Amino acid sequence: MPAKPATKKSPGRTPVRVLAGTVYVTRKAHFNAAHRLHNPDQPAHWNRETYGPCNNPRWHGHNYEIEITVRGTPDPLTGYVIDLHQLQALIDEAIIAPCDHRNLNEEVPFLRGLIPTTENLVIAFWKRLSPLLTSGQLHRIRLYETERNFADYYGPDATPRLPV
Repeated sequence: MPAKPATKKSPGRTPVRVLAGTVYVTRKAHFNAAHRLHNPDQPAHWNRETYGPCNNPRWHGHNYEIEITVRGTPDPLTGYVIDLHQLQALIDEAIIAPCDHRNLNEEVPFLRGLIPTTENLVIAFWKRLSPLLTSGQLHRIRLYETERNFADYYGPDATPRLPV
């Protein structure tokens, strides 16, 4: 007759535990895309003066870097705030797949009619990604347009913060 599995903890074994506290977990991703900064409600000279080379009618491109930060308490079973493989899959679905190697002005339906500044993109990306999270809460989206230029968005109800 097979032995019954032990139902009690083995003597001397340290119990598994998860520490309490709020943790911020960040996943990085990247995509390449073209865009044109242009406000069709303004005259051509205003667009050229306001956006400079970014108003090029033949478009220009960027190698975007995006950071998605989720906050929460570690799950008592896994120790994760969110499974980073799951988070990457959500980022791919909501942001990377529709935007990578695309013209943001013309080929991305959820950006249609939007001036695709970095500021507008982080808000649009938040709206796409936030409802998909099944654990933790979206805390921040940081989007680098260049090494020196980035925008942070902390959600529609955020209090102002300094970048970190």
